[in-house]
Amino acid sequence: MRKLVILLLLFMLHLNVNAQTISKLEPVIEKPKTIIIYGSPDCHYCIASKNLLIENKIPFVFFDIDSNKDALNEMLAKLKKANISLNNLGIPVVDKYGEIFTNNANFDDFLKKLIH
Repeated sequence: MRKLVILLLLFMLHLNVNAQTISKLEPVIEKPKTIIIYGSPDCHYCIASKNLLIENKIPFVFFDIDSNKDALNEMLAKLKKANISLNNLGIPVVDKYGEIFTNNANFDDFLKKLIH
């Protein structure tokens, strides 16, 4: 009987140690595997960005922020979280595997960010 109690206590101690170890582990957050482009279907910068990704066989999703208010709000939340000013905001806005950037400077540099 005494051996059974000792074994039970050791087993419970082992479970407790494992539970504490598991609770201390950092959650593994995977980066999205698809680039997200927020823009307008009439925007020539958006069209050029989509064409570049298609030419390079890079998967992406395009959200039309003119007609999809949920996508617009999602884009604005990502910009805010990334501390990107909404003043003089240029589209497209890109979420490249968690990195948020906009078309506010040299467009060729912007395109390079898309494929590199």
